[in-house]
Amino acid sequence: MSPDAPAISAPGNGRVPVLVNALLAIAFLYLFLCSLKIMGAGLKGVSKDPGAAERIQEFFEHATNPFVALTAAVLVTSLVQSSSFTTSLIITLVGAGQLDIQTGVFAVMGANIGTSITSTIAALGSVRIKRQFRRAFAAAIVHDFFNLLSVAVLFPLEWITYELTGKGLIYRATALVANHLGLDPTGKGVDPVKTICKPVIGGFEWVVSLFGLGPIPTGIIMAAAGVGLLLLSLALMVANLKGALLKRIEGVFTKVFFRNDAIAYGTGAVVTVLVQSSSITTSLIVPLAGAGTVKLKRVFPYVLGANLGTTMTGLLAATASPVPAAVTVALAHVFFNLAGAAIWYPMRIIPIRMAKNYARLAADRKRYALLFIVVVFGVIPAIGLLITELLVY
Repeated sequence: MSPDAPAISAPGNGRVPVLVNALLAIAFLYLFLCSLKIMGAGLKGVSKDPGAAERIQEFFEHATNPFVALTAAVLVTSLVQSSSFTTSLIITLVGAGQLDIQTGVFAVMGANIGTSITSTIAALGSVRIKRQFRRAFAAAIVHDFFNLLSVAVLFPLEWITYELTGKGLIYRATALVANHLGLDPTGKGVDPVKTICKPVIGGFEWVVSLFGLGPIPTGIIMAAAGVGLLLLSLALMVANLKGALLKRIEGVFTKVFFRNDAIAYGTGAVVTVLVQSSSITTSLIVPLAGAGTVKLKRVFPYVLGANLGTTMTGLLAATASPVPAAVTVALAHVFFNLAGAAIWYPMRIIPIRMAKNYARLAADRKRYALLFIVVVFGVIPAIGLLITELLVY
């Protein structure tokens, strides 16, 4: 069947009306958003267990050096599937005086890496179709490579200047701004995606609660159910996109939302502010890239915008306790993403080429896709933590 052929047939005229395709797209998108929230609710449920919550907090409170703070943030963010959770926790600890500012700056860098795991997992939904998976996986890991490359440049620079002068460059720049800002407490922003998905999340939680399990088993089951629903919804979304709908929406995306890099960047930032989650924003682009609707060269500025948009949650968390220390760390998250974009957007060929090459390898040998996730978000941070702790003690 050709790419332009309708994906679903119906009696009569042999094709489904555009309205039905559109309604199916909305339904599958809703399932996709709910799957992310169910997965996050399950993992956060595990983290809210008194023992687990205490260990997460101790991760940061007892960070012995900058690398421990960085890798701890990668692990925590990968587990809870939300940089907003991690950065808000870090900012709250700094505001309460339980974590020093410089450690908080290093930790938000790690949160940036950890948050990109969601879109990488989402790309696995296209694993059965080689060409589609190659495009989807490249769109997902270009975000990973941008964050890894930004940390590779800015983290050593921040650490060296911290060791030499007592304060890192990002810390100094953000402290100057924070000292001149007068912010009033405004609390946390509203999460519209969580609101619209609340009935589905509540239904899953009710069903799992019938088994009478503890918080950790319940959280694990919820997370597994979220992953299953994620893969199913992605498969349905892509199947629908490959039908008559793709031909009609492709022009809208390429001529409006992704007409040029500046608009793509703005789209990523605005959507992320609206949905309060860069994980959702970057995961949304994966099936579109896999279907060929959005090119990788436009995905890159889009994820840069999403990275900036997600810093809004941290700023809101800082205004809930508007002491200079908390605001400084929140602004450090903003400065880090702006600096990363300033460095790598002019050299965007590097992360884009890295993503394309690795995606081609993963498409040929599927095990490399899983290997990427395990190594980047699990093995490297865990080894780094272990080595650093052994050297310290």
